[in-house]
Parts: sequence; C-alpha cells; structure tokens
Amino acid sequence: VAAEGRTMLTEPEAKAVAAAYGILVPETLVAHTPVEVEEFAGRLLETSRKVAVKLLSKTVTHKSDVGGVVLSLETPAQAREAAEGIERRLREHVPDGIIDGFSVQPMIERKTAQELILGLSHDVMFGPVVLFGAGGVAVEVMDDTAIALPPLDDFLAGKLIDQTRIARLLAGFRDRKPADRAAIIGALKGLSQLIVDFPCVKAVDINPLLADSEGVVALDARIEIDPAAVEQPGPNPKLIIRPYPGSWATDVTVRGHRYHLRPIRPADVDLYPEFLSRTTAADLRLRFHGSVNAFSDRLLIRLTQLDYDREMAFVALDEEGKLGGVARLASDPDHETAEYAILVRSDLQGQGLGWALLNRLIEYAKADGLRRIEGQVLSVNTTMLHMCRQLGFQLTDDPDDDGTIRAALELDPARG
Repeated sequence: VAAEGRTMLTEPEAKAVAAAYGILVPETLVAHTPVEVEEFAGRLLETSRKVAVKLLSKTVTHKSDVGGVVLSLETPAQAREAAEGIERRLREHVPDGIIDGFSVQPMIERKTAQELILGLSHDVMFGPVVLFGAGGVAVEVMDDTAIALPPLDDFLAGKLIDQTRIARLLAGFRDRKPADRAAIIGALKGLSQLIVDFPCVKAVDINPLLADSEGVVALDARIEIDPAAVEQPGPNPKLIIRPYPGSWATDVTVRGHRYHLRPIRPADVDLYPEFLSRTTAADLRLRFHGSVNAFSDRLLIRLTQLDYDREMAFVALDEEGKLGGVARLASDPDHETAEYAILVRSDLQGQGLGWALLNRLIEYAKADGLRRIEGQVLSVNTTMLHMCRQLGFQLTDDPDDDGTIRAALELDPARG
C-alpha cells in the first residue's frame, strides 16, 4: 500500500491485517468482473445461504455512500446483477471513481449478535487511543463509546468494555446468552498490539464487529496509514505508555546452568517470597544498604510494576522457572543517568549470574540512549566492586558516606 502511495487499505487488505492480529473475518473472494462475481457467489452459496457483494476501490473508502454494498443475495445471478448495479451507481455518483473489482463474501447471520465498533485514532495530547462501543450504521446516534490508552491487557480491555452501556447487553438478558467476553477482549488486545507494532497506522475502524455467545467476527474494516512512516519500526514511540519490552528476553548459560533473562512483569510478584527466603540477610544488606526485616505487599508490587519509560528490571529465571536474580535501572527525569542495582539469590552466587545480569543492563542502557549508569556499592561488597572494575566502571569514595563507593560507567562520553 505504501509503495503505491496510498493511505487507505482496501477492505480485503484491512481484513487481512485484522485476521493477522487474531480478529476473525469472513472469507472474502476478490472478483474483477460481474461475471467473476457470479462464479464466486456460486462457490460460496454451496455452504452459505446468502452472499454480499461490495465495491472494491482504492479511491472510494465509504462504499455505502455510493451504493457500493448489496446484501442478502441468494443466487449467483443476483450477485452478478448487484455488481453491475454497483458499477452503474458509481459512475453516477463518482464519475472519476476507479473500480478495482468486487469483494464477494458469505452473509454472516447471527440474529442475537450485538453490533460493536472497535477503532484506533490519535489524540493530540495522549497519542494513540483505542475505541470501543456500540456499532452499526447508527453508531453516531447511539453515542455509546469509550476510549483507553494502549497497550491493553485483559484487565484494561475488560475495563474499557464495562465503561459502555452496551456492556450490559453483552452480559446477556432474558433468553439471550452472554456474548463471548474473552473473544471481545482478544479483539481489543489485537487492535492494541497493531498500533504498538506499526507506528504508521493512523486510524482503524472495525464496524460492525458482531459479538454473541459463539464469538466475534468483523464484517467490515478500514485502515488508514502514513506511507512515509511505514518503515519506522515498533514499538510505537507515540504511545504515552511504553509497552512491555518483550524483545529484550534472551537465554544465557553460565557455568553450565541455563537461565532465561527477560524484563520483569507484574505477575513476577509471586516469585519474590521464595526468592527472598533463599537470600541471606547479609546479601539483602549489601543490596539495600541496611537490615531488611520484611517486604510488604506494597513494596513487592512497586518492585514488579514498572513504567518502562523510566525504569527497567531484568529477572533471571532458572530451568524450573524460579527467580534467581534481579537487575534494575531507574533513570533520572532527563533520561541521561540511571542508577543500577543487582541482587542474586544467595545459593546461586559465584556462578557468573551477576555478570550476565549487569552486562544485560549495560546493553539495554546503551540502546535506550542513556549516557551513564551509576550505583552505590558498600565498601565491604568486594564481589560487586571487582565486577565493576572488570567492566570499566570508575570507582570513587562517596563523600557523604564513608562506607559507600560510587561506581559509574560512561556509556557514550562523546555525547557530553
């Protein structure tokens, strides 16, 4: 699409994108002539009671406005006549409009389904936003929509649904079964991931999205892009909330032991109790510069729920999935200097895991554009001081604390 200089995807292209992100769409056959429409309709009518024929044009985005959608066709001949009628109406309404063909689809008839709308747009202040609400042709009249900031997880997507009035209908009433909430949440998360992955996406409109107890299906989709930004890689820098940096996950082997290193997640709070129980009071003192009697639930949540734009923490998981070590960075507001800290489980020390974690922090800090990382190390922590010297850190006595050494590593001195 970008290579052709277009900003709008055709319906089949937009549906292909939606399908790639887990949103179910009807089978769509692209015909180039009314005769081909008749042939494809006959093929689909073998398994479907009715078909729909729609205009396929790279220059006309609102098909219904020019009579470019004909529904509930029961025979191949009716489908051909519908395509001929679309051609005729387009010439009347948009003489210079270009017909690239016709999309032929089976009619999806779900009598108890609710019509929903899913969308993406850009807010001047908050960047990309996800929209959800009551859909269909009367979406503006219904005025029942809500927005949320991506990226979305199950909880945030569910919260977005519950902000709308139609959520009560989706929960079921009288003889109508509840709609498949997990499928709706999955569609919202797919849309959220699309804007995370592709900064070039300017707007998305999936309307209607039919939802009932059997799941969801997108009957129509429109996607607008910025062709000049199509090569820009994700994650989208315009997101006001930085998404989970999953690309930084890796596996390392140290002294014959294999560990999975990845950015910390909120769910990792459940790994901390056992991790702390296998870490001695002396090692905790070296990490926190004082005696630690207990870790409150609030503190553990603070350690595992990060704003990845300002902070980063890598966890090392052993082959059993248990927490073996944590390394973290916290940058200053100018995003130039970050303070680091490392804690390795006591029974795993001396195996090189601390080295692997600190090297991963340095790699991330460089990629994130930080100028330097620094930390305060107790003078009795000879293992950490040795590791810092080997990695090129500059060590100086902390003038405010006789028992503390400041370790600093310049990542890009030329920038200063």
